[in-house]
Amino acid sequence: MISPLPPLRDARDSDSEPLAALVAASFAEYPNCHFVWEEFPELRQPASHYAAKGGRLWIADAPDGSVAGSIAVAPVPEQNAVELTKVYVSPQWRGAGLAQVLFANVLGFAEAGGYGEMMLWSDTRFTRGHRFYEKLGFARWPGERYLADISFTWEYHFRKALAGQPA
Repeated sequence: MISPLPPLRDARDSDSEPLAALVAASFAEYPNCHFVWEEFPELRQPASHYAAKGGRLWIADAPDGSVAGSIAVAPVPEQNAVELTKVYVSPQWRGAGLAQVLFANVLGFAEAGGYGEMMLWSDTRFTRGHRFYEKLGFARWPGERYLADISFTWEYHFRKALAGQPA
């Protein structure tokens, strides 16, 4: 375990390349899961992308200048919910509590906005992430969606009601 945890900050558009490297490395851990830039246009200007949606993207900076972790959130007002995306933690930081700290930021965002629910979609191959989401109180909803991407991705849908808020 590495200590202390890397500092969190709001993303900048200049985080494009190191954030993409984290996503690509995470994908590479799974068979037939490929990263291609064309499928992730939001990573070209990540801070601007989430700000335009009324959301935020947080980055945890590793001491070597890479991105140790990331998490993004964007409102889905018609569902009184927020959607989590870009939930990634570098292998060397897993198990250190960084994912929980990242999640606390999106939880604070959702609670401050008065949202009743959090949701996310996750590649069916990302079983380690699914266990993490379930520990946080997310439940997998019925059904899957197909992305028709280079990796032939199928995703599961997860949702979590927020305490004291109408869903």
